[in-house]
Amino acid sequence: MIVVTGATGNVGVELVRVLAESGERVTAVSRGISGADVPEGARHRRADLADPESLRPAFDAAQALFLHDGGAGAHLLSPRDILDVAKGAGVERVVLLSSLGVVTRPESASHGGTGRAIEDAVRQSGLNWTILRPGGFHSNAFAWAESVRTRRTVAAPFGDVGLPTVDPADIAAVAAVALREDGHSGAVHELTGPAPTTPRERAEAIGAALGEPVRFVEQSRDEARAQLLAFMPEPVVETTLDILGEPTPAERRVSPDVQRILGRAPRGFTDWALRHVAVFRGEPEVVGQR
Repeated sequence: MIVVTGATGNVGVELVRVLAESGERVTAVSRGISGADVPEGARHRRADLADPESLRPAFDAAQALFLHDGGAGAHLLSPRDILDVAKGAGVERVVLLSSLGVVTRPESASHGGTGRAIEDAVRQSGLNWTILRPGGFHSNAFAWAESVRTRRTVAAPFGDVGLPTVDPADIAAVAAVALREDGHSGAVHELTGPAPTTPRERAEAIGAALGEPVRFVEQSRDEARAQLLAFMPEPVVETTLDILGEPTPAERRVSPDVQRILGRAPRGFTDWALRHVAVFRGEPEVVGQR
C-alpha cells in the first residue's frame, strides 16, 4: 500500500491516478477528499497533516508514503510527528515533495527555513527517503484561468524573465518511480521542465491552445504583490517575487533528472496548456484526461 498525502493537489491527483492505473494499492489522503476525487481502485481517507494522529487509519498496511502538505501550510506541520506515526505503522519508505527554494533561497523563512526543517526531519526519520525539489509548476498558470476565460488576458510581472517550470504530471511520474523502485534511497532529485519560458510566452501558448490570441499585460512588482497577498503570507510573496523577477543561476538551470529517471524529456508548457485547455475555456476537465 502506498499513501499519498496532498492527494487533491496538482501533483497528488496525478500520482494517485498513475499508481492506481498501474495496479498499485493506493490510499489518497487530504482533509476534504471524497470518493469522487479518486479513480477506481484507489481508497480515500480524510485526515489532516496538522493532526498526525488522524493519519493512523490511512497508514494501515502501508509500506510507502508520499509526503506533501497539499497547500495546507507547511509551517503548521510537525513533520517528525507525522513520520513517527508512519514509521510506527510499518511504513518503510518516504518520498518528500520539497522545493528548489530550500537551496536557492536559504535566507527565506518559508523556503530555506520551513522547507529545510521538513527535509531534515525526513533525513533523520530512519526511513528510506527520497527528496524531490521542483521549481515552479506549469499549473501555476491556473491562476490566470478566470482572466483568460472572461477577457482573454493574462496579467503577470516580469514578463520576459524565463524559468524552467515543470509539469506536475512529470513530478508525479518521478514520485511513482521513487516510491516503487529501488535505487532512489538517499537521493535528492531536482525537477524542471525542458527549457525556460517567460510569462509572455506562456500566455501565447495558452492562446495557441485556445486557437485565439491572449493579450499579455505586464504588472509592476507592487501590483503583483497586492494580488498575491490576497492568498499568500507576506514572506512567501516576497520570496516568490524575488524568484520570478531575479532568479538565481540555479533557478534558471534546466535539470537532467526527469530525463534520467523517466527515460524521456520533461514535458513543456505548451503540452501542458493543450492538455488543460478546457479550464481556460471554462469547461470542466475530465478526470484522467491529463
